[in-house]
Amino acid sequence: MISLPGAGALGNIGRLMQLPAKLKELQGKLAGMTVEGEAGGGLVRVTATCAGRVTAVRLEPGTLAPPDREMLEDLVAAAVNQALERGRQTAAEETRRALGDLVPPGLAGSLGIPT
Repeated sequence: MISLPGAGALGNIGRLMQLPAKLKELQGKLAGMTVEGEAGGGLVRVTATCAGRVTAVRLEPGTLAPPDREMLEDLVAAAVNQALERGRQTAAEETRRALGDLVPPGLAGSLGIPT
């Protein structure tokens, strides 16, 4: 790549043209990565992809006693939210790692790239 003095933005055009392919590759990678959230000291565990899809909910034996139903529902919601937040964090980390300095700070969010 030719680098001209004072043409920093022009020198990055080739790298910017790679952005759509890198984003597509990253989206596929994130869809295959999973994170886990838990609540109630591990009574409820939820697995989700970093793309925001819940793939599993596991309840420890004995958590389905009828009087505890409302508590269990709250724990499932908490575990799902934790798993999805971890997915967002992992997606943002992987995005920063994959794109490096291709996207200027502050621009990523406006392009729909996790930050």
